Amino acid sequence: MRYVNIVLGLLMLSFVAVQYNDPDGPLWMAIYMLPCAWAFAAAFRLEKVRSPTAMKWLWASLALGLFGVVYYWPQAPEFWRKDVWWHDEEAREGMGVMIGFGVLVVVLATALRKPSPAAAQAPGLKARTPSS
Repeated sequence: MRYVNIVLGLLMLSFVAVQYNDPDGPLWMAIYMLPCAWAFAAAFRLEKVRSPTAMKWLWASLALGLFGVVYYWPQAPEFWRKDVWWHDEEAREGMGVMIGFGVLVVVLATALRKPSPAAAQAPGLKARTPSS
């Protein structure tokens, strides 16, 4: 899951990067940075993401993301078709929010996933095998 979260974090970071010339770029940079930050946190600091305080913030982020999906849901019919979203900024923004929400769901799944016995060991220690 670490690599999945890294890829998703990089994807969201690329969403942030392409907002540089958008008139409402700062708003969209903030919207896309939220799932980006969570994905990188899940990839590199999963133990922090699993803390009770961070989980409350993650659930709040998910609620905010769900609100964003409802609020920015594209009104264009068949918005998922390339000939629609290519020309309709509202459709692209709505789909971007949906992708960001999907990233948050993956982060939640990562955080709720039961750690493997090898991962539960202290960092730097080898897993014990029957022959050792």
